[in-house]
Amino acid sequence: MAAPTVFLVMINGQIESAEFPEFDDIYCKYCFSYGLDWAITSGLEESITQITKKSRDQYQRFVWNFPIDATFKSTSPSGWPQLVVYAYGLDAFGTDVVRGYGVCHIPITPGRHKLKIPMFVPESSSLFQKLTAWFLGRRPEYVNPRVVAQGEGREVTRVRSQGFVTVSFNIIMKDMKKLGYDILPSDVQNPTIPDNVKSTMTATS
Repeated sequence: MAAPTVFLVMINGQIESAEFPEFDDIYCKYCFSYGLDWAITSGLEESITQITKKSRDQYQRFVWNFPIDATFKSTSPSGWPQLVVYAYGLDAFGTDVVRGYGVCHIPITPGRHKLKIPMFVPESSSLFQKLTAWFLGRRPEYVNPRVVAQGEGREVTRVRSQGFVTVSFNIIMKDMKKLGYDILPSDVQNPTIPDNVKSTMTATS
């Protein structure tokens, strides 16, 4: 049997919910950003959720439970996929405006993971531009949302924190070990045994 030349990373999960206490009627989009050695073999590379209202309880969450399902193949961990999420809602004039951008790396270990992604919005560079954007209903936003997953040019962008999005992942990996990549966390490979457990083991041995 020929040795594998690529490994697979299978992603199944959900964009579960969001917290934007100041707003209502929000929907979310997502896309993946990844390196040149990576390719998506099945599933959706980007999609959009339904519009939802925030809950009327003390949590005031927007709940989507929108599925994420994709499989990637690669020969190298370099350029590991990132999930870019960006939320939109209506302003006072009924115009779609961005409510937040966020990004996280796909977890690098198999199993179930839940992440709370901090969101941010770009800021106008001056008060005049801020007023003009408000009156015209054209708030600052990125032409390509994948820019938030890259380092180039980010240092010259003014941003403001705004809300959170909660995402869950179920990660399955195939053939990484065969290609020489160890994906077990170090605390699983070399577990730390507490002193009280060590003494019990010594006493019973």
